[in-house]
Amino acid sequence: MAIGAGVAVAAALLGIASYTATKPDDSSGATVTEEAAGDRPATSTEAEGQAGAYPELEKLARRDAKDPLAQGDADAPVVMVEYADFKCGYCGKFARDTEPGLVEKYVEKGTLRIEWRNFPIFGADSERAARGAWAAGRQGRFWRFHEAAYADGSKEKGFGGERLKELAEEAGVKDVGRFVKDAGSDEARAAVKRDQEEAYGLGATSTPSFLVNGRPISGAQPDQVFDQAIEAAAKAAEGAKKSVGKSADGSR
Repeated sequence: MAIGAGVAVAAALLGIASYTATKPDDSSGATVTEEAAGDRPATSTEAEGQAGAYPELEKLARRDAKDPLAQGDADAPVVMVEYADFKCGYCGKFARDTEPGLVEKYVEKGTLRIEWRNFPIFGADSERAARGAWAAGRQGRFWRFHEAAYADGSKEKGFGGERLKELAEEAGVKDVGRFVKDAGSDEARAAVKRDQEEAYGLGATSTPSFLVNGRPISGAQPDQVFDQAIEAAAKAAEGAKKSVGKSADGSR
């Protein structure tokens, strides 16, 4: 997937290996382990290297108002794209400890939109959970499923067929039979693969990874890292809007 010249730099800023070096070998059935994939919080050195946004990466925001795997206004000034795996411990930490605050501070006030991308890298269980999440979204229950799947101790129970049905029921999915059918469909596999290949195209092999208006952030960073990135992006977006307005006035 060709995104543009900024991809190589962005991959370095994310502090993770290239797709070709670590992509699971489908022919051998090998999968990426949590240790190899970098399921860990980013170091302070990585955080310091995350300044700067890339227009090529900002374009990855889909801004589809009907996307069930997103929350926030489609035209919000800031979009945070999140690449994550339901088997990832630090993704769960972010979901429980940081994301609710971001929703309250920025999403509910119209500043931020969060777009989820399924990025299963820890084997068959991850893949099943990703397809289950997508299927829950078909019935408007993705974020409730997300909450249930990331609850403390949830990933240790695995994501087998019966467990996914339990999570669907916990998330308030009305038609569990349809959920099971959707989760096993070719459409679900294609949707998950699309997100996964998008992340691999960035060079991403660790979770969670984020783009905030094209600015890469790697790992479950402290709250203030996300606050600073979102507020800086919002300020830049407002500045760009004013600049466009001035240009338009000057052209008349």
